[in-house]
Amino acid sequence: MPSQAPSFGGPVTLNVGGTLYATTLETLTRFPDSMLGAMFREGAALPPNSGPQGSNYYFIDRDGKAFRHILNFLRLGCLDLPRGYGETALLRAEADFYQIQPLLDALRDLEVTQGTGVITAALFHADVDATPRLVHFSARRGPHHYELSAARVDIFRANIFCTDPTCLGVLRARFGVAEGDGEGSPHFRLEWASCPEGLPEAEYRRLGLQQLWVVGETGEKREVVGTPGFLEEVLQVALEHGFRLDSVFPDPEDLLNSRSLRFVRH
Repeated sequence: MPSQAPSFGGPVTLNVGGTLYATTLETLTRFPDSMLGAMFREGAALPPNSGPQGSNYYFIDRDGKAFRHILNFLRLGCLDLPRGYGETALLRAEADFYQIQPLLDALRDLEVTQGTGVITAALFHADVDATPRLVHFSARRGPHHYELSAARVDIFRANIFCTDPTCLGVLRARFGVAEGDGEGSPHFRLEWASCPEGLPEAEYRRLGLQQLWVVGETGEKREVVGTPGFLEEVLQVALEHGFRLDSVFPDPEDLLNSRSLRFVRH
């Protein structure tokens, strides 16, 4: 550990959440009223941490990826984010932590400007999971003869998250999600199960299960039976709204039988 603090004009190494950055005291103290300005002002006794091979750095337990934009703002004095940057909420939280008021002002102006235009960058995620359930029931085989029967019911649960309100509204309408049910939130959930052959309708209703229907553009309704039918509807809506497929889990070669689809739009 060095016996004296770093000098102005010399390099300073920061470890922010595991990511290393090299800069200068002039950059870190550009805004003296900020937390970084207080940490590194001349005369502040802040000892660095010791790293491997005798290296020294100052550790800050914050988001390392977002600090890149913090540091660029300190260097440039203006906000310069990549096109389609979708983590302004995180960056605002980091700017608030470091108490960099000019950056907070720039982020507020950016959000106001974006709010007056058309939303382009967006994220769309859909995942679905199936749980088999063995249902036992009494089946009538004659006037006074009943026997125990069983049927397998596949119960599907899906989560949809989309940052484009227009696309999300289309999805809600297509899957018949009632207005007011989570309205205003960027996500909603679905749960459904088709009635299997051999299971009486009354028993199916007694279990509290329900089918999932989609409404087409002409008003026709069709049942979504399982995962492939659900993901086919999701894929169609995503492509219609300019999204591109970003990832498929677990098998990219088996798109309609996957458990998770992620779309992005820049």
